[in-house]
Amino acid sequence: MKLLTLLVLLLIPLLGQGQQRQTDNPEEANYDIRSMYGDLDDIAARGFLRILVTHSQTDFFFDQGRIRGIQYEMALEFLKHINKGRTNRYHASEANRIFPQFIPVTFAQLIPALQEGKGDIAAAFLTITPERQEQIDFVSPEGREASEILIAHRDAPEITRKADLSGKRVYVLKDSSYAKHLGALNEMLAIAELPPVEVVEADEQLLTEDILELVNAGIVAYTVCDDFKAELWSKVLPNIRLETHARISEGQHIGWGIRKDSPELQDALKRYMGTVRKGTYLGNILFNKYFDNTRWIDNPLTQSEREKFNQLIHLFTEYGDRYGFDPLALAAQAYQESRFDQSLRSHRGAIGIMQLLPTTANDPNVGIPDIEELENNIHAGTKYMDFLRNRYFSDDNISAIDQRLFSWAAYNAGPANITRARDAAQEAGLDPNVWFGNVENMAARKISREPVRYVASIYKYYTAYRLIEKSGRDRSDALRAVLTDEF
Repeated sequence: MKLLTLLVLLLIPLLGQGQQRQTDNPEEANYDIRSMYGDLDDIAARGFLRILVTHSQTDFFFDQGRIRGIQYEMALEFLKHINKGRTNRYHASEANRIFPQFIPVTFAQLIPALQEGKGDIAAAFLTITPERQEQIDFVSPEGREASEILIAHRDAPEITRKADLSGKRVYVLKDSSYAKHLGALNEMLAIAELPPVEVVEADEQLLTEDILELVNAGIVAYTVCDDFKAELWSKVLPNIRLETHARISEGQHIGWGIRKDSPELQDALKRYMGTVRKGTYLGNILFNKYFDNTRWIDNPLTQSEREKFNQLIHLFTEYGDRYGFDPLALAAQAYQESRFDQSLRSHRGAIGIMQLLPTTANDPNVGIPDIEELENNIHAGTKYMDFLRNRYFSDDNISAIDQRLFSWAAYNAGPANITRARDAAQEAGLDPNVWFGNVENMAARKISREPVRYVASIYKYYTAYRLIEKSGRDRSDALRAVLTDEF
């Protein structure tokens, strides 16, 4: 039960441990949640690629504030691939690059969200089945296949062949190929006049790794898992047994999903997947990093590190509430500025976690002394953001999220520069009240690439933090529900 208890504690992501007060209308932050369709040219026109991911300890997760995971890294490599040589009429710069927007969803929502236009790619190692191919198209890294094997608790009766599952209860990922293949096994058992496997599909908030923890704890006797995932988790879960002779399916192709009728995106992905196929340098590096190395799953954050972060999120919450900012937006900004390092000093003299200059902190519009102290540093940075928003970007024609985006840009490049970029955007026929795809173009031309990178990076983290905080709460609730049931 020790590992299961640890799982329950860690399911709520670190950046969601404080109370989230979304005081500046964060629903407007969901550019990536609106339904949008189209092929690669439409994605390029909007400027960001929406990547549906599941929050797991191999695919997409946070390591002391930094996003990691094989799907995250593969997506970034794909963006490097398609961004080569992109220019526009304003500037051959990052303002015309396609940026990533990662959207964590449950496994069961990967394909529905893709079909509904909530994302452009379902970035997961999805087993390619005929049923799924009727819904979406797939692009697969050549040579990457999976066999689905049975996983048992060490004290459960041994299963030496698939027929031994007759009459057994097997707990599996909801809407997975595992459930479908067990259904096919039941058809065979019916022909042999044997009792069927009792297939129990987990709450959609749970992932395979959660179910493996339940098996390890003895709450669930059997589950099914892809072989490469099972081999990884068997290194850290001492009470699970891999029944390699009971393969539910073998040699299944796996890949990313995209909507049908997206030939440009499909062609670009096919070219990219050739660089990460099995046997390539990049493909092997990424796969081995997350599926051979247990670093990401057997070294959870120490208690002292958790306590440190709890202190930080408490302060982001306190001053976010005071000045009307989402605490997770402040956390994302602080991570971009300093990687949460209060001891950091820049060559320009900026101090601490919010990388604020003493002159800015001492300005009458901020007036927070002693920013060498952690709490004062966060207070001063938040108050300065409040000043920037209220003084320069409070026009009713600017949405709440764009007020924040402009304030981030001004925090980085100065309000006078961002005002100049807004004026230039209006002269060029762009919307001066919208950052993405509009003012950012002129900021790159009139200032530099830095504020464009800065805002895009913070926004990437902020979007993921918010969505993962919710998924963490939902997964914790789902696990508690399992613990009250009988298996």
